[in-house]
Amino acid sequence: QVQLVESGGGLVQPGGSLRLSCAASGSIVSINGMAWYRQAPGKQRELVAGVTSGGSTHYADSARGRFTISGDNAKNTVYLQMNSLKPEDTAVYYCNAVRVVAGSDNTRYPEVWGQGTLVTVSS
Repeated sequence: QVQLVESGGGLVQPGGSLRLSCAASGSIVSINGMAWYRQAPGKQRELVAGVTSGGSTHYADSARGRFTISGDNAKNTVYLQMNSLKPEDTAVYYCNAVRVVAGSDNTRYPEVWGQGTLVTVSS
């Protein structure tokens, strides 16, 4: 069973920084890409940033220039460094992994989600 476990959320003041981590476990063979999504109260879940196994990154307009996504293929971990945080960044942040291969039988998982970590930006 593949699992994604997020950490690093919390309460931060406007202008502050947080670093989210997401580690994949479950005899991972390969992961094609990982991403961070967020969902604010009353809003739809939206993509924040993504990174491929080859290191290509993409960002939502709201994150570009303030957030940095990075991956560690050896650790099957993805990070999201968030700087200059704003109250509108408040949301539950979810880790996502696509085209995951795991286990001795190379089971394929099209998509896996983490349980989410809450980020609150408030003074």
